[in-house]
Amino acid sequence: MSEEIRYDLIVVGAGPGGYVAAIRASQLGMKVAVIEKRATLGGVCLNEGCIPSKALLDSSELFSLARDRFSLHGITIGPPQLDLATMQRRKDDVVKRLTDGVAYLVKKNGITLVSGSAVLKGPDAEGLQVVAVRTAGQLPLPDGSSQAEMNAGAGITLLHGKRVLLATGSEAVALPSIPFDGQVVVSAREALSFDTVPEHLVVAGGGYIGLEIGSVWRRLGARVTIMEMLPRILPTMDQQVADMLYRTLRKQGIQFRLGTRITGVRRIGAKAIVQFNDGSGSEEVDCDSVLVAVGRRPLTAGLNLEELGIALDEKGRLAVDADYLTSLPGVYAVGDLVAGPMLAHKASEEGVVCVERMTGQHSTVEYEYIPGVCYTWPEAASVGQSEEQLKDAGTHYKTGRFNFAALGRARCMDETEGFVKILAHAESDRVLGVHIIGPRASDLIAEAVAVMTFGGTARDIALTCHAHPTLPEAIREAALDVHKEAIHA
Repeated sequence: MSEEIRYDLIVVGAGPGGYVAAIRASQLGMKVAVIEKRATLGGVCLNEGCIPSKALLDSSELFSLARDRFSLHGITIGPPQLDLATMQRRKDDVVKRLTDGVAYLVKKNGITLVSGSAVLKGPDAEGLQVVAVRTAGQLPLPDGSSQAEMNAGAGITLLHGKRVLLATGSEAVALPSIPFDGQVVVSAREALSFDTVPEHLVVAGGGYIGLEIGSVWRRLGARVTIMEMLPRILPTMDQQVADMLYRTLRKQGIQFRLGTRITGVRRIGAKAIVQFNDGSGSEEVDCDSVLVAVGRRPLTAGLNLEELGIALDEKGRLAVDADYLTSLPGVYAVGDLVAGPMLAHKASEEGVVCVERMTGQHSTVEYEYIPGVCYTWPEAASVGQSEEQLKDAGTHYKTGRFNFAALGRARCMDETEGFVKILAHAESDRVLGVHIIGPRASDLIAEAVAVMTFGGTARDIALTCHAHPTLPEAIREAALDVHKEAIHA
């Protein structure tokens, strides 16, 4: 069947870029449709990335605390027993509650939801962009109801829109000549759903995803070996933070092979032999699973971009202007489809700014203040420039640092590993970068983002009263140390 429906904005993809953009567009008075091929909303982030990984990280951290550190607090219990099935069910419930919540928000904002795969068809005779959707009917809503506005049933639906926003996200990249099989050679999706703890997990890639998922299974009892081509982990993070996290994870039992390239994987039944080379010759190691976390690429297959002549950059990302407009009039793109870090919060920011600029607002994404977080234990977080970047650019800067070991609240929590480092311009004192490794770094970085966004200085932080005893006091002490005035260093 064919049905024509007209919209102000058609959003392709209901991940953190797409659904946020759709809601903001609806708030601005647009008639909006969202096309999503998953059975649930939220994209990779909610379904198989950010949220399930953090659920398992929190659960595995509690398990590890009960096993290894409760006794330090005077809490005596028997050795904890792992019920992985229950842990996985909890993770799935967290995901379901949040994806249901997104569906509720979409419905609440009067957005039409279409389930199916989208193909761009170009402009119609009136200049409206046409999107063909092979539909599977209306997406289920939390209460099982349906929207009266659209229930096309199976078939092809044609949507006509003044504008189309592409927000289809990204997919995991496989190793050369080593395809994913979903059983032994897996992506994060499968690695977050193991029904047994692997005896030995090999992780290809020492970035955020590899370190986080490797940490989950190490805490739960697996032997974990992380193989990274570069001579260090977290190559985009400040060197001192990355080095300390490397040492800490090694103390937790994670094994590292840096400067190492995986050259092949040979399956033997349900297990695998991993072939690798660290520059001194070829070696082999056996394992249960290989998690490949070496990067992600824009998910553009099937959208018909090449046929419509939509320009891509050298990395296969969509080239866009300041309004996120592609080379095809009326078609926009945000999130992992365009240049910049592949982060959920970056995609959401771009989605909001994109639709606000459609209505004439002068919104902008301040890319230099997008924080990055690695949710290991301890956590690592950063915003702005690293010390290495400042040196390479020849920028004159001052450094302030404060160790959590000297902080009262960290002592009470028995979380004393790590530090806060603040980099400030040598003349203006403006904060250029903040780098944290330690307890709740993911929460602490928000203060740094706020200060930097408003052009704040190290002195501004130092003059701000911080409650005692709290973890944020470490940020103030680091700011004081920029001027060598720290009280508790």
